[in-house]
Amino acid sequence: MRVVIVDESMILGEAARRVLSSMAVTTASAGTLHELSRAFEMHRVPDLLIVNVTPDLTGWQVAVRVERAGYRGRVLAFVDALDDTKIQYLTQLPNVDCVARPSSTALLEQVLKQALRAAKTSAERSLPAPIRPAYHGIIGESSQMADIFARIAKVAVGDVNVCIHGESGTGKELIARAIHYASPRRDRPLITLDCTTIPEGLMESHLFGHVRGAFTGATEHREGVFSLAHTGTLFIDELGELSPSLQAKLLRVIQTREFSKVGGSKPIRTDIRLITATNKDLKAAVAQGTFREDLYYRVAVFMIKVPALRERTEDIPRLVDHFLQRFAGLYGKPVTQVAPVTLKRMMALPWPGNVRQLENFLEQAVVLAEGDTLTDRDLFAGDPSSAVAAPSPVLSGLFEAGLPLSEVERRHILRTLHKVHGNRTEAARLLQISVRCLQYKLKAYGRDVDASTGSDRGLVPSGS
Repeated sequence: MRVVIVDESMILGEAARRVLSSMAVTTASAGTLHELSRAFEMHRVPDLLIVNVTPDLTGWQVAVRVERAGYRGRVLAFVDALDDTKIQYLTQLPNVDCVARPSSTALLEQVLKQALRAAKTSAERSLPAPIRPAYHGIIGESSQMADIFARIAKVAVGDVNVCIHGESGTGKELIARAIHYASPRRDRPLITLDCTTIPEGLMESHLFGHVRGAFTGATEHREGVFSLAHTGTLFIDELGELSPSLQAKLLRVIQTREFSKVGGSKPIRTDIRLITATNKDLKAAVAQGTFREDLYYRVAVFMIKVPALRERTEDIPRLVDHFLQRFAGLYGKPVTQVAPVTLKRMMALPWPGNVRQLENFLEQAVVLAEGDTLTDRDLFAGDPSSAVAAPSPVLSGLFEAGLPLSEVERRHILRTLHKVHGNRTEAARLLQISVRCLQYKLKAYGRDVDASTGSDRGLVPSGS
């Protein structure tokens, strides 16, 4: 039985850990939302997630992390009041039990025993995990998606290398996660490396790690993703961005199952399942001489082609329902549906950003919506005739014409923080500013910014 405890103060968390330890149950702790996200990535998938809901760690914040990770295990939430709005969104998730915070160790032990029994029952019923249309966030009932689900089921049982090809925003990472969690390695780490977010000079260190003194600035030892993913799955996103020299080194690791850290000489054995993804045509890249042919045949043993959203428009209604339910709960809005004529126009759009663009589009629309039904006025800025010919200002992104530059900067910073789950160091790196500069700007934004999530509290109902 695997348990992760989420508690910022760790007072209740420590009490729960002691009780569970006396029952010979192994626990891991997460003091922040970012650590919770990392726990889902770095640790074995927990059978039970224990959350201490507080004014600073609300139910909807935890629920967003749970949904984002595709976690389907049991959740035990300790709360002050069962009718508190802070747990409203959390209680909408499956397998969640909200209980009043125990006032004694005896009551805590009783609650934990009941939760462990429920988690054990849920785990027995869910193994092996079936592939289904909404498996780990993948939504679709089209023939193209049915074929992908079948291919996931076939390839997940073994260790063959998989390459996922598709346009940006089609959900390649979700498919990689589905393969991992349907595989025999499901209880081992799933580590992701996005080749587009790391400078070329640091890529080798991120892949293989480095020893102290290997280069200027290497003040301590660092583990690379091949070490972190040992016995689990390594997902390399946007593989086509790797330089020729790193392609050669990656090929050697795949062939020999060994690597050395930058600056090190000792060979290190690695046991990983490799999944890669790209939005480039690797066959064309091979023909052009920008991608190694021998590496292509190593990584593309099993190919999965993800269709663009415009190629499976019949899935748009289900995706719309899914995103509306999520964002209506997240922002406390009464939105439940899209007007039929508006939905028809949405299905005619090309969606160059695919599902990611649709998600962004609907999130902004829900934030701006007044009633329970989204119409052309909400989605297309009151100009239905332009729905197909040109995207509306909302569809184009957060930065509609006429915004002051200071507001454009503020929104961009918050979006970046949201993308990295509140990690200020990573956000500063992506924004190419110092952490101190980022902290100064966040302080200037004042109480309207929740720096832990990168969200604007002005968009969230009070008390949530």
